[in-house]
Amino acid sequence: QELRPKSLDIKQEELGDMVEKEMASTSEAIEDAVRRIEEMMSQARSESSGVKLEVNERSPSNPKTCFPSFQAIRLLVTTSTNLQKEIVESGRGAATTQEFYAKNSRWTEGLISASKAVGWGATQLVESADRVVLHTGKYEELIVCSHEIAASTAQLVAASKVKAEKSSRNLARLQECSRNVNEMAANVVASTKSGQEQIEEKDTMDFSGMSLIKLKKEEMETQVKVLELEKRLEGERVRLGELRKQHYVLAGGCDNTPEDGEAKPAPAPRRGILKKPPIAQKP
Repeated sequence: QELRPKSLDIKQEELGDMVEKEMASTSEAIEDAVRRIEEMMSQARSESSGVKLEVNERSPSNPKTCFPSFQAIRLLVTTSTNLQKEIVESGRGAATTQEFYAKNSRWTEGLISASKAVGWGATQLVESADRVVLHTGKYEELIVCSHEIAASTAQLVAASKVKAEKSSRNLARLQECSRNVNEMAANVVASTKSGQEQIEEKDTMDFSGMSLIKLKKEEMETQVKVLELEKRLEGERVRLGELRKQHYVLAGGCDNTPEDGEAKPAPAPRRGILKKPPIAQKP
């Protein structure tokens, strides 16, 4: 009990209720996202007609692009709920549902975390789509949200697979739903990137009227911008790495967190492990 991570201040007898609440909350979030997407689709159709409607249908800002993803996520959550009930019924024996969740508290906490991640990812995707439609968001947000949904889906399947029977039909359905969600997320990414290339205005880069000195000046200014962007990109990648480390610590994935709450740095890998094996010489 002392070795258990202190990330959740929830009593074990409350875990069962927590699971049901989170699964219900996730389903609610998905249903709300589907309703919002349908409203955005109908509004887009009512405001466009003819050629403009045809262009908007192919546009990555069209909510129709994200709609299949939400349908797939909704089916995934429903199947996951059925599988979870099956796991509890087959594994609890004479114990109550609450006792089963308390006995398998680590698995239960993982299931709760995965369910939250799926619901949060779906909410973020619909909000990003809404901002893109209103021209206040970025297309890259749709791509990032799609990747997040794929990751959270894999987390939910992994959490469910731990306790499920290999021959379970619900497990097979859940894995099929997961593949479908990943496929829909990939379609969102592909259509967004394709639409970006069509919509973005590209400069013709006509330098015919520029003198040699003007060309040289423009070249130097462009080099400065490239260096600034490279430096900024490097800094953002470092920040992203630190954010992921902290997220891993807070999620209870690290066992080297002391009681004062500060995470100790992980020991550096030995250099010998990272060395490439010697190339075999010909006889």
